[in-house]
Parts: sequence; structure tokens; C-alpha cells
Amino acid sequence: MKRILGMGNALTDVLVQLDNETHLENLGLPKGSMQLVDSDKNAAVQEYIRNMSKQMIAGGSASNTMRGIACLGGYSTFVGMVGKDEVGKVFEQELKDTGVSTNLFFSNIPSGTATAFISPDGERTFATHLGAAIGMTAELLTPELFKGYDIFHIEGYLVQNHDLIRKAVHIAKYGGLKVSLDLASYNVVEENLDFLQTLVRDYVDILFANEEEALAFTGKEPEEALDIISKMVEYAIVKVGKKGSLIKYKGNVVSEGITDNKRVDTTGAGDFYAAGFLYALANGMTVEKAAHYGKILSGNIIEVVGVKLTDEQWNNIKRML
Repeated sequence: MKRILGMGNALTDVLVQLDNETHLENLGLPKGSMQLVDSDKNAAVQEYIRNMSKQMIAGGSASNTMRGIACLGGYSTFVGMVGKDEVGKVFEQELKDTGVSTNLFFSNIPSGTATAFISPDGERTFATHLGAAIGMTAELLTPELFKGYDIFHIEGYLVQNHDLIRKAVHIAKYGGLKVSLDLASYNVVEENLDFLQTLVRDYVDILFANEEEALAFTGKEPEEALDIISKMVEYAIVKVGKKGSLIKYKGNVVSEGITDNKRVDTTGAGDFYAAGFLYALANGMTVEKAAHYGKILSGNIIEVVGVKLTDEQWNNIKRML
């Protein structure tokens, strides 16, 4: 079984279920987006939700994917930066409790948070305060961090630090690892389009995008976008919501539908799709199997608020697979 290394923003999710979307308008947050907020804006967000019901869970796109892989029985490690605080300790312990190895750096800045507003239809909107996570720099990365791994998965949210993400994929690529990238959010793609297109062309082997991200990346609708992306990477994956996902590999297109799970919260759906897909590839399975694994994991995670499944739920998933 191949070993998978993930790197991303180490964030704790603050989950807030909304009864209506007026709250998003009040806070100036476009529905479905991920907005980076500074300390002042984050303080305003936290004050706004002070009396609202909320839940805190270790999150972050790449760490979610590593947790999904570990819970399936795969070998995964997460690299990131947290603060020397209780939030950072909880984040590290939650990863270890699910079987993820950690290689964390520590900062005197408080740990980062991602406040996720969950609309009545299950769509989530993030106000992300990176905190300590922004302290990850290219200088911290060495070839030794990547030794012994076969696949390197990185989240597009790290694109706020071009030097970091460029050095990471360079070390991974020339160290013989396959490089996997999740585009993360359409507004992240729009704001970093030239950089991401160059990065994908030069370094990426596996690219995950939903239809909005694929549109932002290529200017085309899913089928055409898939074709364009497939000319840049080995595995092109475009997730098309209720229609499932499209995968193009070696000129062949695989279409995978969705499960009939109840949609409660879409937080982590893309992260867990990537977990299932990468786990299957790491175990030498076909692209068809990988798409099926991605479907099952993403279908189950949307039934719960947040990104934490019980042992019983994981056992059910393994029986399904």
C-alpha cells in the first residue's frame, strides 16, 4: 500500500447552522465561497455568532482528506502549522485519534479557525482566519519530509503562499511522488488563476475540482473543462454536484453517480471524495473503483454536521466498499 503525505492549513472548524441566508448578507460573505478574513473581521464574525449554536471540530481541507484515508486503513501523514495553544493541541490529538501521523510545526500565533456557515440546503460558506497556519514557509520544507511517501496531496487554499506551494510540489515531483491538488474554492482559483495554471501544467498529476472551480480554471462547462484539464494532468476529476463526478484518465472518461444519502451539510464532501479516490489509487485499484470510493465517502460525510463520522459509520462504509 502506497503512503500519502498531505499538506495544508491546520484549521479548527467552527460550524454554525443557519436558519436563513440573511446572516451571510449581514456578514458580507458570498454563499458557497471561502473568504480569508483578518483578525478584525474574524473578531466581528465571532461576535456575530456569539449567541448562536455552534460546534468545533478539527478541520482543514488536506487534513480532512488525510483523516478519511486513515479511517479507511490507509497510511497518511499531515504537515501543517498550529499555535502553542489548546486549539492546536486538540487539532493534533484529533488527527492522531483517527490514525493520521502528524508532522506539525508550532507558532506563537494562535491556531487558525474556519467558521463554516451551513445554509438550510447544506451548502457551506467559510470565513477563514489562518492564524498560525499562515506561518508555514518554504524554508521549513526539506526533502526529508517527503521521503518514504508515494503521493503528495496539497490543498488549493495554501495558494496564499506561492513560494511555499511551489517549493512543496517541486520537492515532491523530483522526489518521485505523484502530486495531487484540490483546487479548493472558485474564488481562490479566480484570484490565482495564472499561478495555478502554471503549477498544474508543470507539477500536478491528479487534479480535483468541482464544476465552479473547473469553470474558473478553464472558462468552460464540466465536460469541456474535463477535456482541457486532462491534457495537463494524468488524472482529471471534475465533481458535478448531484450528477456525481467525471474522471478522465488515459483518454477514457469514467462517470460516477451519487449516493442517495440525505444532504445535511456539504462541509468536507470534496475532501472526503479525494480521500476515497486517493486511497483506492494507493491500493492499486482501477479508476472506476477510485471514483466509487470517492462517491461513498462523500455521500456519507454530507449526512452529518462537520467532518467526523463514528466508528459505526466507518464500519458501515467499509462494508459497503
